[in-house]
Amino acid sequence: MYQVLVPEAPALAFSAASRQGLKELLETLTARLPVRPAEFPEEQITDLYEREIAVELIREAALIFLQQEVPHALAVRLDEFSERENGNAYIAATLLVERDSQKGIVIGEGGAMLRKIGSAARKEIEAMSGRKVFLELRVKVDKGLARRRKRLAPAGV
Repeated sequence: MYQVLVPEAPALAFSAASRQGLKELLETLTARLPVRPAEFPEEQITDLYEREIAVELIREAALIFLQQEVPHALAVRLDEFSERENGNAYIAATLLVERDSQKGIVIGEGGAMLRKIGSAARKEIEAMSGRKVFLELRVKVDKGLARRRKRLAPAGV
């Protein structure tokens, strides 16, 4: 079938299961790739902004600690991301959940769970950014969260 689309492509026999012919396949594909200028500077490792990564790291920390209690009914809203004069960052974010019962789980007894989430996220953000971060987290109930998430999901998901 592929020879109809790319008639000059050689016929190759390979097996992913036994790994036979994979080296030849890789060499053949690599030789046919076009040479283009770099899309990004060499030192740039992602096209995401620091604030977008911070939000994902906060959500990841929450999901790690809450995987049994609040699986995916959680979103993170970035409320503020600012740089301090000393080069450190201040981040305020709100963890949004769908129900009051989930809010209590995310906060935990005496705020213990929220502190664990914040501490883990802060360490990851500091490692990513290479600077000190003051991270302030809040939790709010957003009863329309599930409905909006469904609306934003790609078709068929």
